Amino acid sequence: MRPLFFILMTLGLFACNQQNDQTQSLKNKIDSLESKLADTYKPGFGDFMGSIQAHHSKLWFAGLYENWDLADFEVHELMEAIEDIEKFHEGREETLLIGMIMPPLDSISNAIEQKNTALFNSSYTSLTNTCNQCHKAVDMEFIIVKQPDTPPFSNQDFKPLK
Repeated sequence: MRPLFFILMTLGLFACNQQNDQTQSLKNKIDSLESKLADTYKPGFGDFMGSIQAHHSKLWFAGLYENWDLADFEVHELMEAIEDIEKFHEGREETLLIGMIMPPLDSISNAIEQKNTALFNSSYTSLTNTCNQCHKAVDMEFIIVKQPDTPPFSNQDFKPLK
């Protein structure tokens, strides 16, 4: 019985040693992947804000021409950019405050759904003012958002299809 016991113990220790080797190999792979992730590009906060600025402007012209499909698209692009900021810049003061623009965006969405130009205009003004309030709250009041005067892109027609 003793020889069998020693054989089983030897096999058990050998198996444990192999598991330790596999565990160490997996740990090394995880460490390597974590290192690569740390060096992966993520858009900066300003990149997201530039995108938001373009969609803010395009949203205005879509609403101005009552192109409700385009306006709906643009308001959802704004919401998506906000979600990305919350994902990629978690914990920043600016990120913690960015949710303040959700009520005006919800109001704009409601105006688009109703195809209500007056509500769209007042909601857009509220959105723009809220952007400026957020900028002031994070000591960036020198970034002033306003209703655009000219379309941001000369190669896009904002009028709806007939």
